[in-house]
Amino acid sequence: MKLGRWALVGPIAMALAAAPAAAQQPGDKTEAEWNAQKVEAKRSQIDATAGAALDKLLKENANAKELYDKAYGWAAFDNLKLGFFFSGGGGKGVAVDKKTNKRTYMDMGSAGFGLAFGGKKYEVVFLFQTKAAFDAFVDKGWQAQGSASGTAGTAQGGAQTAFVNGMAIYQIGSAGLMANVDLTGSKYFKSKDLN
Repeated sequence: MKLGRWALVGPIAMALAAAPAAAQQPGDKTEAEWNAQKVEAKRSQIDATAGAALDKLLKENANAKELYDKAYGWAAFDNLKLGFFFSGGGGKGVAVDKKTNKRTYMDMGSAGFGLAFGGKKYEVVFLFQTKAAFDAFVDKGWQAQGSASGTAGTAQGGAQTAFVNGMAIYQIGSAGLMANVDLTGSKYFKSKDLN
């Protein structure tokens, strides 16, 4: 009787050992599915941060609300700038076509040299007057040449009242809308990983 049981168990054990080691169980995810889930989580986080920055701007600034209502699209970025002689920064954001709600995820990077010490966390919101201005920003990227404060305007504590070259730019710090928008050396470009 004992031999009979072992005789039956032996072939079953051998068959199980011969089965592929990586046999997928119901509910297991492939590497591609895990990667897609990570990308979606990053997109959701960027969307939430960008939406909060836009909401804050529109609540704090009536001029920005007027320009937003006329704008073709908008973009918002969460940035961190660090400096210790050399300065550098990075961030992520999203550009949104208001008509279609199509989202293009983007990166920001900056580098410079100077007597910069410490760190600064802030958000930047762009409003685009036309489809051409929006498409150029998304498809070709954009780099701030010199100080962007001249482009953005500094009247009324950073309250830009009109589009300049098809854009309006606002910088928001922890204390609210900043008087001077300084994006010197910052470059904005389409993300390779999130689109």
